[in-house]
Amino acid sequence: MAAIGLPNASSKITSGNWRREVVAIWDVVSAYVLGQMKLDKGVLVPGLGTFAVVHEQINGTEEVYVVRRPVFQLDMDTSCLRELVFPTVMMPGDIEIMPLDYWWLSQTNSLPPDVVRGCVEETILLYSFQLRDRQRPAFAFENIGILSCQDNVLCMQFHCSCIAGLESQDTWVALLLTVSSNLGTSRCWSMPREGQRNWKRV
Repeated sequence: MAAIGLPNASSKITSGNWRREVVAIWDVVSAYVLGQMKLDKGVLVPGLGTFAVVHEQINGTEEVYVVRRPVFQLDMDTSCLRELVFPTVMMPGDIEIMPLDYWWLSQTNSLPPDVVRGCVEETILLYSFQLRDRQRPAFAFENIGILSCQDNVLCMQFHCSCIAGLESQDTWVALLLTVSSNLGTSRCWSMPREGQRNWKRV
């Protein structure tokens, strides 16, 4: 979860445990999003954007690659994105986009669906206000990636493990496509050394 957010959603989130419970809620949101992506479905996070998986065909010198890679289409209030640029993501029309299932999310953390919804909405609202006020917090999604801003470029940095989990055969191709899609710049990508060691064709 991101290092942002102070919930006012409900007294169900107690003052002493609010940070732990907010993190737990967003970890569950991340698990739901990743689960849907593995099923080739997208997920709309209202006020933030849409996560999805696209299939791309790449013509190599000796073979044709069809790879799956994650994408994130930003969908925030433009008044909060002043002075920021972000990748333009074209989402194929045949992708099934799912809403957040607050009932499903609530089953894993024993909080009512309206409390989970309130926490999600207020965290995103706070994040939007911080961007509008020229603050640059990072918004982390467990096992997926980090929505961050570098040099006024706001984009999703997908984890190597996320890309590999979605495309196990041609991971390196999917990784390169994901990097190049972020405005054609490596500013939106940060790969740990352990990720580099796993670069190989399975």
